[in-house]
Amino acid sequence: MTGNRSRHFTARPGDEDRWIRAGGPAVPGQSATAFTARLTIDVTPDMRRRLKLAAITRGSTVAEMLRALLEREFPDDEGEMR
Repeated sequence: MTGNRSRHFTARPGDEDRWIRAGGPAVPGQSATAFTARLTIDVTPDMRRRLKLAAITRGSTVAEMLRALLEREFPDDEGEMR
C-alpha cells in the first residue's frame, strides 16, 4: 500500500433503539483536552434511553444537553440564576 488508504466511518444505525443501546464515540471535533474534568454518573438503562431519545429529538448529544443543564443550574456568576 502507498499510504493513501481511504478511511471509512461507520454511520449510525437507522434503528434508534439499536443506536441507543450501543455505546457512542466521543463528540466529533472535540479533543479530550477540550474539557478539564470528566463527570461520571450512574443512571438506569431506562434513564439512559430517555436521555438519548431526547438528544436525538433535539438534534443534540447527551453531553451537550447535560452541559447546558449544568450551566443553567450552576452559572459562573452564582447570583444570576437563568
